[in-house]
Amino acid sequence: MTYCVAVKLKAGMVFLSDSRTNAGLDQISTFRKMIVYEQPGERFMVLLSAGNLSISQSIRELLQTEQLHDPGLAEPITIWNARSLFDAARVLGATVRRVYERDGEALRRSGIEFNASLIFGGQIRGEPMRLFQVYSPGNFIEATDETPFFQIGESKYGKPVLDRVLTPDTPLDDATKCLLISMDSTLKSNLSVGLPLDLAVYEAGQLRSDRVVCIDEHNRYFQSLRTAWGQKLREAFDQLDAPNWQPGGALTTCSPQHATLRKITAPGDRLL
Repeated sequence: MTYCVAVKLKAGMVFLSDSRTNAGLDQISTFRKMIVYEQPGERFMVLLSAGNLSISQSIRELLQTEQLHDPGLAEPITIWNARSLFDAARVLGATVRRVYERDGEALRRSGIEFNASLIFGGQIRGEPMRLFQVYSPGNFIEATDETPFFQIGESKYGKPVLDRVLTPDTPLDDATKCLLISMDSTLKSNLSVGLPLDLAVYEAGQLRSDRVVCIDEHNRYFQSLRTAWGQKLREAFDQLDAPNWQPGGALTTCSPQHATLRKITAPGDRLL
């Protein structure tokens, strides 16, 4: 299992992935789930992958040379000459389908599902930043202001903080901090997600990034963030009021008509 997350903001984009893969309790390995495709000054694109490792690795490699042929165009579309990130996402979808056509039947005969989930985003010169989530059939959806982030893999543990914090106006540094906390929540609750992490932070309009880093267990900032987040959560929890029970089992915060539920205490009683 893995966890990858990316967000598109007015200020830029943030991509984060873990690197753990496992095929059983005693078969745990480290593989990168992030790859950056960059032509400084022309385009900056990031691909995050989850699912079957052999499938995602094939997609990543083939994407660099995959060609999409559109009628009326003088040359095929690749991720390196696409004029829009939408077209680059179409190339990615075609790559996914190509891998399925090559390996899908053989995997099915072996009882293995064709499973790949991808996040693809960035910016191409002349158009705004865009972010897509690509599914196993090669189709995709695009992030919006209402849904500015995508998650793939083991997403449930890290989603609450994203829902509460992220908006299109969130500054890049705050978004980076939020994604790292989201990852920490997942690391805390799921052993199939693990360090090191790959982080890429992109500032809108730059068409390049020098903030692409690997975070391991020795990274001081991440360790301090994990410690501080746990302490602050505990402090906030301790400051919350405890339940104030009244005679009859009611809570004072409930309206009288909803203070208690009727108990079934004898055969034939019904809960109304």
